[in-house]
Amino acid sequence: MAVTAVQQNQIRDIVLTHAHLDHIAGLPLFIDDLFSTLTEPITVYGPGSVIETLERDVFNWSVYPRFSELANSHGPVLEYKVFDPGENLKIRHLSFRSIAVNHNVPSAGYVVSDGSATIAVSGDTAEMDGFWSLINSYSGMSAVLLECAFPNELDELAQISHHLTPRRLGSELAKCSIGTECPFYIINMKPMYRDTIVDQLADLGLPNLQPLEVGRVYEWGTRVPPEVT
Repeated sequence: MAVTAVQQNQIRDIVLTHAHLDHIAGLPLFIDDLFSTLTEPITVYGPGSVIETLERDVFNWSVYPRFSELANSHGPVLEYKVFDPGENLKIRHLSFRSIAVNHNVPSAGYVVSDGSATIAVSGDTAEMDGFWSLINSYSGMSAVLLECAFPNELDELAQISHHLTPRRLGSELAKCSIGTECPFYIINMKPMYRDTIVDQLADLGLPNLQPLEVGRVYEWGTRVPPEVT
């Protein structure tokens, strides 16, 4: 997990998009590291199918302890809350809306608002329609984070694994009607193809499209969205 030790000690809520290893690999050791110091449980939110996978295939006593059955001196250390696509959820000061996306396992994208800024995150996905319908319903989107895992040359692999390439991403962006003021940040680029993907994204000629920089702190808040109901 790309966080400092101080940040790690402050995290108590984790929202998952799906159960592929690159999205959950840090979770077991994260809970393990904090086990003895937790004064409230880590709460993991996600689609019911994702939570079922975690309990069956990861926290199953064979791969790793089932933390949902364990406690420290303060009480339970892990709890789950099902958050399925189509549902809304309030987590502390943040409002979440979940939407199903098109991956090869059950997956969700999210729209997240703190009342002054609203961002959307696609998670891992191929072509999608519901996500764009949801995005287009907002008049004050602050930022959209979109996946683009493979370069154009690996289009067949992208299709098989349900990911996007720059060319396919360009077609997806044509479905978006929220305007050019909203920045689009590209996430989930496979590291070995990153430079090629960035070059191919630049070829799309979209000034509000840029790769998300790992380690950089982004702040949004000037575009006020409608209330999420």
